[in-house]
Amino acid sequence: MADNKDNEIRLQVFLARSGIASRRGSEDLIRQGRVRVNGRVITRMGEKVSLGDTVEVDHKKIYPDRRFVYVALYKPKFVVSSLNDPEGRTTVSDIIKGKFPFRLFHVGRLDYLSSGLMFLTNDGEFSRFITSPAVGIEKEYLVEVSRPISKELLDSFVRGITIDDEVLSISSYRLAGEKVAYLILKEGKNREIRRLFHHNKIRVKKLHRVRIGSVNIKGMVPGEYRLLAARDLKELGYRHGGALWS
Repeated sequence: MADNKDNEIRLQVFLARSGIASRRGSEDLIRQGRVRVNGRVITRMGEKVSLGDTVEVDHKKIYPDRRFVYVALYKPKFVVSSLNDPEGRTTVSDIIKGKFPFRLFHVGRLDYLSSGLMFLTNDGEFSRFITSPAVGIEKEYLVEVSRPISKELLDSFVRGITIDDEVLSISSYRLAGEKVAYLILKEGKNREIRRLFHHNKIRVKKLHRVRIGSVNIKGMVPGEYRLLAARDLKELGYRHGGALWS
């Protein structure tokens, strides 16, 4: 490794900020033995690299992105959150295809039948920040279901319900109609809201994410996207944007 200690960062941070994958995904690549630094395979966390090092993933040299991009996208219903789909369905990547000169990846997911706000970026640190339970960024959803929602039911969601050996819960809620509510999550497990209602034999007719932290979807239409400004990042509490080495 390079000897310039002042300009070194951890390898997984380098990969994440190069747009290869999220921090967690970058750690997986290292554990799988797919990352080389100066020709040497690295399989443990904690290694550091600097600008003078040659970093490769699957034998392909990685060049860090100097410019980070943060996109707020209104995902329509019947669009896959991932960048590609083996079934050939429309993905969020299709919506932004050809719009940016580098690869962007999704921050968290919305399932195929859900719509609303999601982020895309080439900054893996931003992805980690937004999705980290420790940070606790709020995600607000508008939910419409098949039968009346009681306050008692939503209170039980706040307390938490164990489903398939996993505790699922919401942070808070606001009733907006007999069958409509706004629910807030701070963690967000796989299909958490749908699973909570399904467990109580209630069908979710609509699930729409209206807000992530301080960023909302107001004024946007399905398939539309916009770049997040420096003000948006500051209001989200994110301080790393714009610099690879810190």
